[in-house]
Amino acid sequence: MLFFAWGLATVLIDTLIPKLKGLFSLNYAEAMLSQFAFFIAYLVVSVPAAALLARIGYIRSIVVGLVVMAAGCLLFAPAAASGVYWGFLGALFVMACGITTLQVAANPLIAIVGSPERSHSRLNLAQAFNSLGTFVGPFIGAAFILKGGVETPDVARMSQEALAAFRQAEAHNVQAPFVGIAAFLAVLAVIFWFLRRSASAPAAARNTTGLSSFRLLGQRPRLAFGVLGIFLYVGAEVAIGSLLVNYLMEDRTIGATAETAGRLVAFYWGAAMVGRAIGSGVMLRAPAGLVLMTSAIGAATLVVLSVSTSGWLAAGAILAIGLCNSVMFPTIFSLAIEGLGDETPQGSGLLCMAIVGGAVVPLATGALADEIGLSLALLAPALCYICIAGYGLLAHKGRQGLAAAPADARAS
Repeated sequence: MLFFAWGLATVLIDTLIPKLKGLFSLNYAEAMLSQFAFFIAYLVVSVPAAALLARIGYIRSIVVGLVVMAAGCLLFAPAAASGVYWGFLGALFVMACGITTLQVAANPLIAIVGSPERSHSRLNLAQAFNSLGTFVGPFIGAAFILKGGVETPDVARMSQEALAAFRQAEAHNVQAPFVGIAAFLAVLAVIFWFLRRSASAPAAARNTTGLSSFRLLGQRPRLAFGVLGIFLYVGAEVAIGSLLVNYLMEDRTIGATAETAGRLVAFYWGAAMVGRAIGSGVMLRAPAGLVLMTSAIGAATLVVLSVSTSGWLAAGAILAIGLCNSVMFPTIFSLAIEGLGDETPQGSGLLCMAIVGGAVVPLATGALADEIGLSLALLAPALCYICIAGYGLLAHKGRQGLAAAPADARAS
């Protein structure tokens, strides 16, 4: 339920972006500030969240994350009432602060509650429920946020009063799904509050200071490369997902309406859901690094195929990237925290901080789209996938000091 909830909330941004782009007459770079406001929270909150996790434990940290996330969802109501773009950016930032806290606690919790050798499989299975939320989300976004299409006001001919009234009326459709999610999160928070003293929940290691976590980047090469891998993966996945509606609306692809394109985005995330369910079984038989490398090469190939073709072939190729994305995040995450032991909360905080790639790469891709066109701009995520393939290869071969842990740590 937890992984499903934050997947549902996160993916709604993909349908929110084209709506806000038209409503506030934004270019691609300005529209991508929505993802920047959301994912910059991972940079700001991840290390403090790791310190909180070490202090109050996994279950209580999850409760805190749920409450903050619900507060962010509720902020969409005043943002819609004001009809101001910055209001939505503020709501997205607060919501992301809660999701960051949840990820810092939930990902390592799933990894350590069972046998270490099956942590890759277990985290892939948990992420499959996250993908279920990202599959359902675009249908909700299309039904509420993109219903009636994307309207762009004629700023030059409208008075300030008429423009403000128009934006408030259009923004009203945006708040409904987020308010509903807030109610769902409140129920989850109550459930986890009653589970806070559960004997089955492991205790988190103490953390002296959040800033000391950064020393791990020098001491644990696999973790350091994993942080870079998460940065690039999330950036690539979010950049493609954020631009999908506009990409599918282009005449070069299928010229879909905004609502239809919003529904098709579900298949991008739905492919990830299917892939993660399959991946949890594949990880029991195949080396994790090799699977990661193969998936990343497949994603880069599909991007190139999409931007070099047209019609349904281009659309199908870009949507199929979700299948390749499926195992990347949980595999990079579990590879990176192997052997951390009591330092797992700090490592988790650093990895979740790297999710800030979802702020940087989409913004850079949006700026490229304004300069060279949307199709060619998608080659930026393709480059990210190529780098991830390199990390998978190094992790598989164990080269260049990418050992899971120093010798003394393994001996202990």
